[in-house]
Amino acid sequence: MKSQTTLRRVAVMLGVAFVLFAQTSFEARGQFDRWSGRVITGTSYYFGTLRAAQTRSFTLNINHLSSTSDVEQLNRALQTGGQDELLRTLSKMNAGRISIGSGVGITANAIIATEQDGGTKLIVLFERTLRFSELRYGARSENYRFGYAELFLGSGQNQGMLIPAARIRLRDGNTWEVEDFGTFPARLMGLQVRGGRGPR
Repeated sequence: MKSQTTLRRVAVMLGVAFVLFAQTSFEARGQFDRWSGRVITGTSYYFGTLRAAQTRSFTLNINHLSSTSDVEQLNRALQTGGQDELLRTLSKMNAGRISIGSGVGITANAIIATEQDGGTKLIVLFERTLRFSELRYGARSENYRFGYAELFLGSGQNQGMLIPAARIRLRDGNTWEVEDFGTFPARLMGLQVRGGRGPR
């Protein structure tokens, strides 16, 4: 189990590191506004829990993509003040809305796009809502203040992964390490894009 957790953590870490260097060129090719107003729907599959596998609906409403300046602010916050400063900076941003299940959802604070394998990779970072029991009893999950998702769209992919409770650290100055509180991230399947011209 420990080795599986380590492999997942490294894979996510490398994905975010790529974003920090690729965002500017993606915007320069006119892709920034192409995603405004899009709605992405699909199904989230939860495995590896003590309970049976669960499925829930998934919806991401995109108001706009996060800019290069936004990404730089987030990276600088993590560099100077760790996870607490990152959370304070992130909480002031609003790039859209993410919903898991039938609820109204919460703010998708940052939505970052890069080109990957002939399609588009969207990284969604959001401040998760802590349950009352976590705050009252000081549960370990209280340190996992973020939600994190990766969506792969186009080129026959249209799938991704979701970490409902994540902790974020900085390694080597500009590489983010995202750690999942649970056993496995949820899988996002059957993603569909509505509104305007969808990614090819």
